[in-house]
Amino acid sequence: MIEEQVVLVDPQGRELGLQEKMQAHRDGALHLAFSVLLYRDTDNGREFLMQQRALGKYHSGGLWTNTCCSHPRQGESMEQAGIRRLGEEMGISGVSKLEDIATFLYRAELDNQLVEHELDHILVACVSELGIEPNSSEVMGYRWWPQLELVQAVDSDPEQFTAWFPQVLARTLVR
Repeated sequence: MIEEQVVLVDPQGRELGLQEKMQAHRDGALHLAFSVLLYRDTDNGREFLMQQRALGKYHSGGLWTNTCCSHPRQGESMEQAGIRRLGEEMGISGVSKLEDIATFLYRAELDNQLVEHELDHILVACVSELGIEPNSSEVMGYRWWPQLELVQAVDSDPEQFTAWFPQVLARTLVR
């Protein structure tokens, strides 16, 4: 099995090197990440494609979050990485363009004694018809969540969402 690495960065996003993914999460090392959030506009308003992380994930299992998220590989653009992970996590192959709308830095102590310390790029796309076949080792559920209901759920019960998702949603709604 190939060792998965993350790209270490400074707070301005300048690359500092590579580190094995799990070690970076144990050390709390700042690294690049992305969060993809697909949406569709319906007669009843905007809906976001959300996933519930599989219980076996290395952290945040069972929590709701954006469509997919991960880390770019060295030399891979954020858009390439996002499209790759849409396929790997959600079994989605019909998205050919993602828009990088915002970047934010956060640090969160998680379960399993891991720390997310990421410079996270938010990648979005408006979609209509999608084939979705989630990878069961990554995703235990998914749904199209109406914007108003999602905002209310994040406000009233933030514990059901990943540590980074409220910031992803807030920056997506500003548009």
